[in-house]
Amino acid sequence: MDRPHRITLRFLTEPSHVNFGGKVHGGAVMKWIDQAGYSCAAGWTGDYCVTLYVGGIHFLRPISVGQLIELRAQVIRTGNTSMHIAINVFAGDPTSSDLARACHCVIVFVALGENGRPKAVPPWRPGSPVEVALEQYAMRLADFRKKLDTEMDSRLAWLDQEQLDARQVANA
Repeated sequence: MDRPHRITLRFLTEPSHVNFGGKVHGGAVMKWIDQAGYSCAAGWTGDYCVTLYVGGIHFLRPISVGQLIELRAQVIRTGNTSMHIAINVFAGDPTSSDLARACHCVIVFVALGENGRPKAVPPWRPGSPVEVALEQYAMRLADFRKKLDTEMDSRLAWLDQEQLDARQVANA
């Protein structure tokens, strides 16, 4: 079955999305990103998917209440059970066709089987030079994420030991 590897979601921002500074709350944007990513991943796999990793959310410009939002999500790499989904958020005046990029990120989703365990995803292959570049981008991000995870694990181990030492001193 031929499944779509990209989707677009469009809607208007609402007053309930506003933060204390009068712009759309970053948390609302992150929720939309996750929803668009899930829609793309589930559509590609035909299965329930969960977010494994969200990295490098880059907010480029504020979004105002009343603007048209367009989230463009697309598969840019597949592994055995996971997918990298690139998401671009565009915003602009709903009376104009000009939308400006407001945010970008890549999310990794994992498909789950009925047993709740990861399951194989259909392989995606780039079909254009742009898609080849996006797949290479996803591979570089995966390498960077592994290095970041190693660094974070070592820092967290150090912090855990420091907290254990502090508790031992307090209990002495």
